Amino acid sequence: MANAMDTESTAGIGGSGGTRGTRKALTDPTRRTAAVRIPFPARLSPHAERARRHTLVWLLETGMLDGDAATAEYDALRLERLMAYFYPDAKATDLELAADFNAWFFIFDDQFDGSLGLRPRAVERLVDLLGRTMDPAGPLPRPRPEPGREDTEPSLVRGFRDIWLRSTTGAPAAWRRRFRGHWLAYMAAHRDEALNRSATVLPGLDRFLEVRRHSIGVQPCLDFTERCGGYALPDALHGGSPLREMRRITSDVVIFVNDIVSLGKELAAGDVNNSVVILREELGCTLDEAVERIARRANTCCARFAELAAALPGTLAAAGAPAELRGHVEHYVEGMGHLMAGNLAWSLATSRYDEEGVAAVSGGRQRPWAHLVSERDGPAADGDAATAGGRAGAARRDGG
Repeated sequence: MANAMDTESTAGIGGSGGTRGTRKALTDPTRRTAAVRIPFPARLSPHAERARRHTLVWLLETGMLDGDAATAEYDALRLERLMAYFYPDAKATDLELAADFNAWFFIFDDQFDGSLGLRPRAVERLVDLLGRTMDPAGPLPRPRPEPGREDTEPSLVRGFRDIWLRSTTGAPAAWRRRFRGHWLAYMAAHRDEALNRSATVLPGLDRFLEVRRHSIGVQPCLDFTERCGGYALPDALHGGSPLREMRRITSDVVIFVNDIVSLGKELAAGDVNNSVVILREELGCTLDEAVERIARRANTCCARFAELAAALPGTLAAAGAPAELRGHVEHYVEGMGHLMAGNLAWSLATSRYDEEGVAAVSGGRQRPWAHLVSERDGPAADGDAATAGGRAGAARRDGG
């Protein structure tokens, strides 16, 4: 097994060592994804600009962004365009909501680039705080502060409460339960990723993917495909063959593309939660070889998805599924294709993964919104600092 601290992985990242060519290779998403073949069209919603303006206002109102500099840095990422690719046919108001929860996804994710990402118990407390905003019986109103006392609810929690309420009000109970379960799994997976950062030995790729399939956030996004279409597929259909496998494939393709394009950023930040890094560690190969293997795996997944999608209409017809349900399934399958194709299209256009994006998290720098969880909200617990030590040092050396 290769050592996570080998210098080959970080030559030229964020500072001393290496060559300009190596640095360029690690910050050029187009070059690194050239071998990926996603056979689905990428279409952009005409409401992208409206969603952009709406979400910038929402982030300032919730307090997740503060000031012109932070707002400009966030806006440059054009995160709303990811949702415009995911839901190209959504109503304008639905795309606004999608852009809001996507903004929350990324801002939440950026909280773990610093010390919080090395403190599993603190992550547990944050996840518990967020989980309490969701109630299986229905949406909970925001608690009012006691008279005469300042509202101290963290902006990260306040923002999530808002998107949860707006997403679930009036939604079918079965869909709401599934949506809640996927959010809880997404949040809880960040504890396991914190354990990876603080571990002395990384998991193998298969074990890593068990967690990453939750932390990538694809499942709540697929739930929102149903919401945009105005339907909720039966739980039995979701849990059976082939939709269950197709959902997993969609997550894996998004993971593999994301991990290829974000490689330079994550090495710069010292984060090991990347399938390319995991595979390099597991096989003892070079980063280039690991990228090639992950790209091939993405292509194999896409081929399998296309095979399943082609057979699905006949399977449903033979089972006597009504025409309306078949139409909903067709929309849902198209939605999975939108996620895979849209993720690649957006990743090649955003500044989050290019040289500018790598510089934004190099040398210990973090995004302006990366400190929304204060020591009061999630203080270091006994044992957090000790478990963080081994991987934290390794990650800093590995990331440059």
